[in-house]
Amino acid sequence: MEIRHLRYFLAVAREENMTRAAEMLHVSQPTLSKTLKVLEDELGKKLFTRHSFSIELTEEGMLLRDRAEDLISMADKIEQEFTSLDDITGGDLYLGLAESFQIRYLAKELGRLKAAYPTMNYHITSGDTEQVTEKLDKGLLDFAVICEPLDERKYDFIEFPEADIWGAVMPEDHPLASHKAVTIDDLAGLPLFCSEQSWNYEIADWAGKRQNELHLEGSFRLSYNGSIFAREGLGILLTFRHLVDCSKGSGLVFRPLDPVQETRLYLIWNRYQAFTPLARRFLSQMQQAFVSPRT
Repeated sequence: MEIRHLRYFLAVAREENMTRAAEMLHVSQPTLSKTLKVLEDELGKKLFTRHSFSIELTEEGMLLRDRAEDLISMADKIEQEFTSLDDITGGDLYLGLAESFQIRYLAKELGRLKAAYPTMNYHITSGDTEQVTEKLDKGLLDFAVICEPLDERKYDFIEFPEADIWGAVMPEDHPLASHKAVTIDDLAGLPLFCSEQSWNYEIADWAGKRQNELHLEGSFRLSYNGSIFAREGLGILLTFRHLVDCSKGSGLVFRPLDPVQETRLYLIWNRYQAFTPLARRFLSQMQQAFVSPRT
């Protein structure tokens, strides 16, 4: 299976039209059709259902699309890594980031690195721990920033200097908005929004045996989306301080949990990972800015 064939396949999958895909790839339509036929023969599966003016992926085609996207990303990253081996002024850096106000520390170091190596480029993927570690494990990322829990058997890491504080985001006219902090008694039975990962770990740790008194109305990977639902009065969002605009006039307020619940943040990378020169420079800079990694 050739990488070029997979690129052709992804172009057709995106365009859902053979003619447009051929034009985008700068190849003839017969050449593109022949390439896709070779790919189907090689895999022994039908990848497309052809209609009069469009094509549609089969279930097998959808599976190949997902796998091909990872393979193409990996191939591009390998090519860029080898290109950057002789590039002492820049290169490409791939980062997966969880949501936290502490990302500002990382952004500051990226700014310093960019000033020293102006031709560098950085590529950011946002997501929760599950999303970014999956890409890190596949080799699609150089580093990831995740929240607890941390698997110290798989990753080396640097701990960020502060902790994120958990709290409840709600409309400013909500009855609990008058409280300085919110307790389990306050939240019991109310519709709550939270990421599934945090509900199973941080909120479970905070609530303990009383978690069954709390009602998860819906789960959100991104706090901003959850805040929109909270603003509409559909529920209370449990999230970190500083992730949602709760300033005067925003219509929302943040109230910390009582007792206080904190979460640590980590920059992680795979053990025995081979780094590009730029990735090594970035890691060295982060170590100097924070602390030496624990292994």
